[in-house]
Amino acid sequence: MQQLEVGAVFEGKVTGITRFGAFVALPMGGNGLVHISEIARGYVNDVHDCLTEGQMVKVKVIGLGEGGKVNLSIKRAEEPAPGEQQQQQRPRGGNRGNYRAPTPPAELSFEDKLKHFMQDSDSRMSGNKLYAEKRTSRRRRDY
Repeated sequence: MQQLEVGAVFEGKVTGITRFGAFVALPMGGNGLVHISEIARGYVNDVHDCLTEGQMVKVKVIGLGEGGKVNLSIKRAEEPAPGEQQQQQRPRGGNRGNYRAPTPPAELSFEDKLKHFMQDSDSRMSGNKLYAEKRTSRRRRDY
């Protein structure tokens, strides 16, 4: 049995799932929390998309808090494969509604790349237009 310390990696059973993460049973007793941002390398919208109760997962201890709180990570438990690029993190701040997960680096044809670029560009432009319209309407009310 391993000592509970930051950096320790072990197998645990998912005992509960919430909207903000999942609780995993610790081999030495008690449980720890895997925050939704520590479940997968990409953006996770719903924990249920990645985990189920009773599932065995490999976790890494990334923090020990007050009152015996244990912070865990699934994505840090396994090192990325050689040559695997880390996916972009979810953008902070405005325009969250238009966020789409980055496409996997696959061999796409020029037409597919162009189509993806145009869709992304249109999405950003419409978001910018909405933002500009909201700012303009606020200014008009102030006068």
